[in-house]
Amino acid sequence: MTMSQMNSPVNRDWMVADVASVSDVRHVVVLSADGLLMARSEDTGRDSADRLAAACSGLQSLAKGLGKEFGSDSRAVIQQMVEFDGGFLFMVAAGQGSYLAVVTDAAVDPQLIAQQMRIQVNRIGSHLVSPPRRGGIS
Repeated sequence: MTMSQMNSPVNRDWMVADVASVSDVRHVVVLSADGLLMARSEDTGRDSADRLAAACSGLQSLAKGLGKEFGSDSRAVIQQMVEFDGGFLFMVAAGQGSYLAVVTDAAVDPQLIAQQMRIQVNRIGSHLVSPPRRGGIS
C-alpha cells in the first residue's frame, strides 16, 4: 500500500457502501491494524472516522492480549461486539492487517449486521492488504 493510498481513503469508500446502507447503521470504517483510516461511510466525517479507527485499533490490541492470555496462542481475534448506551460497535478482520468496524443504533438487528459484514468482507478482502509499517524512513 502506498502512502498516497493511506492518506486518501476516499477512493475506497465504495468498500463500505453496502454495510452503510443497512437500517440503523451510523458509521462504517475500514482501518489498518495500526489504526489508520482506509475507508469510511459517506455520512461519517473524516475527524470522526479517524477517531473511530484509532479507538478500534486500541480495542483490537486489547482483544489480542485477552485472546493470548485466555484463548489460544494465535492471538487471532475473529470478531468483537461492544454494546454501549445508544448502540453497538461491531468489528471483524477484513483482510491482512485490516478491519471493518460498524457503529449502529441500539435498535439494530445484530444478526443482520454480522451477515452483511461477512458479505462485505468477502467482497473487499482481496483489496485490503495492509502490511505492518516498519520503523525508520526509507
